[in-house]
Amino acid sequence: MLINGEAGSGGDAFPWYFRELKLGKLIGTRTWGGLVGLSGNPELIDGAVVTAPSFGFYKKNGTWGIEGNGVEPDIEVLDNPALMVDGGDPQLDAAIKEMLGELKKHPYSPPKRPEYPDKRGMGINPKDK
Repeated sequence: MLINGEAGSGGDAFPWYFRELKLGKLIGTRTWGGLVGLSGNPELIDGAVVTAPSFGFYKKNGTWGIEGNGVEPDIEVLDNPALMVDGGDPQLDAAIKEMLGELKKHPYSPPKRPEYPDKRGMGINPKDK
C-alpha cells in the first residue's frame, strides 16, 4: 500500500488496519497522524456546528496509536520532485518492484475448483458443506 504525509483520518486508519491484518507492506512516507474523532458537536443558532476533537485511537495493548505520529512505512520512499517531472513516480516504482519480488517468492497458485454440488433433493448434501 502506498502512503504519505498528506494522508490523515481514514488515510491513517486504513494503513494501520492493513498492517494489523498483515496484508502487505506499506511503502512511502509516514502518514499525517490526524486520527481523532468528533462527537457531540453543539449546533449554533445559525445552524453552524462547532467541532472539537473528543476521542482518540488506542491499540489493543492499551497504548495510544496513530494520533500525533501517523503510520510509519515498511519501505520509506520519498517523493523526490526531480524524479517526478516527466511523470515518474518513485513510490509507485518501489511498490511495483516489491510486488514483482513477492510474486517471484510466492507465485500465484489458483485454487482447486471443487466438484459441482449435487442439487438433487432438499437442502445441502453434507459432503458439499
